[in-house]
Amino acid sequence: MITTIPTIHLAAPMPGFPAHTRFALVRLNDDGLLYAFTSLDNPELRFLVVPPDPFFEDYTPEIPDEAQALLGYPEAEDVITMLVITAGKEATAANLMAPIVINTVNRMAVQVVLAGTDMPVRAILNRK
Repeated sequence: MITTIPTIHLAAPMPGFPAHTRFALVRLNDDGLLYAFTSLDNPELRFLVVPPDPFFEDYTPEIPDEAQALLGYPEAEDVITMLVITAGKEATAANLMAPIVINTVNRMAVQVVLAGTDMPVRAILNRK
């Protein structure tokens, strides 16, 4: 069976991956806690991502105006935020400094670097 996965377009490429701007968000488990942000141009390129709420309930980054413009100035309820994670031997960490923000209406996305904040690049995941 073939399923159609909506394409997410990066308004600006992720650092280090300038040729990849078309992605899909693929759910990897039944409870919706783990996703693969997968390049449609090279399916071997994927980033493991999680929604912040189950792990960091107070995480509410302020999205800069420049990123809002790239996303098309979405309403708050039309935005989802995903955190890129890195699995380690001892623990899994999330990058709170550079979330991927997705406008669910026009399917535009951008990885926002939250400059001027003290958000960690490697925050240990602990499910709340």
